[in-house]
Amino acid sequence: MGYIYVGNIRRIVYFFSVWVFDKHTSNATPSNEHPLVSKIRTSFGKELTMKKVTSVFWVTLAIALFAVVWGSVAPKNLESITGSIQSYISVHFGWYYLLIVTGFVIFCLYMIFSPYGKMKLGKPTDKPEYNYATWFAMLFSAGMGIGLVFWGAAEPIYFYANNAPTAETGTAAALNESMRFVYFHWGVHAWGIYAIVALVLAYFKFRRGAPALISSTLEPLFGDKMNGPWGKVVDVIAVFATIVGVATTLGFGAAQINGGLTFLTPLEDSFGIQLLIIAVVTVLFMISAYTGLSKGIRYLSNTNMVLALALLTITLIVGPTLFIMNMFTDTIGAYLQNLPTMSFRLAPNNEENRIWINNWTVFYWAWWIAWSPFVGIFIARVSKGRTVREFLSGVLLVPSAVGFLWFSTFGSSAIKVQQDQGGLSDLATEQVMFGTFDNYPLGLILSIIAMVLIGTFFITSADSATFVLGMQTTNGSLTPPTMVKFVWGIVQSSMAAVLLYSGGLQALQNALISAAFPFSFIMILMVVSLYKAIRADKIALDRGKDKEEKTSA
Repeated sequence: MGYIYVGNIRRIVYFFSVWVFDKHTSNATPSNEHPLVSKIRTSFGKELTMKKVTSVFWVTLAIALFAVVWGSVAPKNLESITGSIQSYISVHFGWYYLLIVTGFVIFCLYMIFSPYGKMKLGKPTDKPEYNYATWFAMLFSAGMGIGLVFWGAAEPIYFYANNAPTAETGTAAALNESMRFVYFHWGVHAWGIYAIVALVLAYFKFRRGAPALISSTLEPLFGDKMNGPWGKVVDVIAVFATIVGVATTLGFGAAQINGGLTFLTPLEDSFGIQLLIIAVVTVLFMISAYTGLSKGIRYLSNTNMVLALALLTITLIVGPTLFIMNMFTDTIGAYLQNLPTMSFRLAPNNEENRIWINNWTVFYWAWWIAWSPFVGIFIARVSKGRTVREFLSGVLLVPSAVGFLWFSTFGSSAIKVQQDQGGLSDLATEQVMFGTFDNYPLGLILSIIAMVLIGTFFITSADSATFVLGMQTTNGSLTPPTMVKFVWGIVQSSMAAVLLYSGGLQALQNALISAAFPFSFIMILMVVSLYKAIRADKIALDRGKDKEEKTSA
């Protein structure tokens, strides 16, 4: 049955493409048919090409298409069911999220300072493919991207003026607390989640020569079982979590671009505009995906860094500079001082505080976990040749520090406007950034830069995701077929559109937490598997060195 089902999907994709592009050409032949049909014929019609696509591709595609159809036909039903799942997980497993994410950070710190930190992600002679500047740009663009622009001013202002974690809103205590929890949500814990998946994948791929698959990292624990159905289940969970995680972020990006256009122009904030934005950006990132990883993503990552640096620098200059730097310095200290308490804070005896934790901290930990297969695979791909210590130090510290400065700049600027004039806390989440710029010199220029930056972040995230999804569904191939990447590009954009249609930002959050939960258990197994493998490799390496020393003596 499985073979018949897969064969039918292949035929449907092929014949549908022919009908769309060549239905008006009665004399179409291989020499004059539409170029895209030739591309599809090559990708879907030849046995050798189809051998690259595994059953993970077809199973996950079927699940994703089912979700897209479900959301299109019964959007309220989708929102209701995902909302119930999200509520159950947040209430009953909030403790679990807090423990495992903090555990991931502790494990990363242990690996940095332990003897295993000297182990290389690759052969002893391997060198990094990218310099530090390009490497950090890729980390930053893939790891945070749209979220930084979407929440850069909105989250601090919300915590300060609308719903502080514990303090009374609008007070000095709420101001300090707002920045501290923003750092907590976007700092070391977030990057610790990414670092775990990236480290495990890079180690097994470049050190042991395993396929770049999540399932391959579990072979030290389960052996050949990961080459069978159980391995496919693991990879399907990882791929689907990636689709939902990326779709959520793309949905945020479309909503904020729409919010910016609504704030600056007579255009209304509507699903139709958001759908058009998704369609336009989808075409752009598919063009980028066609150019390949080395060209497309590198150029876009560098463009992102230039635009982000310009936006940050101009805001820092024209905004309340002294207030920004004072807040940055003061709240960094508060963050470091309170980090252990925040890491385990669950508030079991305070219902209001517990709801806040579920809505924010648990949501963010689920978001990062859902994104971790995508970001982790991508970071692993561009990190060959670095030591474990160099890799973890770079992934944990550098993006976190830049994120702190980013939120301090835009968050403090927004809070200053709220203190002096008010009004920002009444804006929609996706419009807060633009409302902040409107109160400072060069506000229009800053808003335009922000929207362009969201667009390029959108393209980078989707472009990187299509590569990762293609790799995960072609048995770890580092050069997945272009048509496979195109399919995943369309699927993740469709998923973003459906989630926005079924319930807007709340539906995005519901789907995210639901999809992340199963993959969190796989992450725990990945940590155990890595420790078992790297310990065995270190022992073998030390024994080899001892033999060499005895031989030379």
